[in-house]
Amino acid sequence: MDPSTAMDPSTAMDPSTAMESPPAGDVSATSAPVGSRENPVPREAGRVLLLDAAGRVLLVRGSDPGRPGSRYWFTIGGGLDPGESVAEAAARELYEETGLRVEPGDLGEPLRHEVTEFPYDGVWYRQRQAYFVLRVPAWEVPVEALSPDEEHFIHEHRWWSVEEIAATDEPVYPLDLVDMLRRILGP
Repeated sequence: MDPSTAMDPSTAMDPSTAMESPPAGDVSATSAPVGSRENPVPREAGRVLLLDAAGRVLLVRGSDPGRPGSRYWFTIGGGLDPGESVAEAAARELYEETGLRVEPGDLGEPLRHEVTEFPYDGVWYRQRQAYFVLRVPAWEVPVEALSPDEEHFIHEHRWWSVEEIAATDEPVYPLDLVDMLRRILGP
């Protein structure tokens, strides 16, 4: 499961106010149930901006089982397994979602850290996530690339140019992906 993909503009935090650490205060001290909007489940994740030689980014199209009919595009990545570093999680998720195997060290240092809150399958999460950039000459996702856990919410892979992302009416996450890519790729 990768609930960071389940955001919509009305629930996602403004990226310009994203934090590198959780907000002050202990949300677990609230009487709201864990997993509610008032008391989201804490989670950490590693994400990968996979770029090809043409400067396109590979995105996956997914859905939220808690919102039938939902469809959106998002970057590769997901939550940490117990004992994993953020880079290890990003490398594992890259393999699980695309079939591309790399060592965590191949990802270098994170480009960006942020905290976002979102619902997925009826549960709210507060996710601290790091974005890595990985450049490849090209990559075609093998049909059998998805792990069994990924098959139920990932429906499609597609390489996108910055211009295509900027022009689409489809939801794409993170909301400021175009700006991120322009900073990476330059003018």
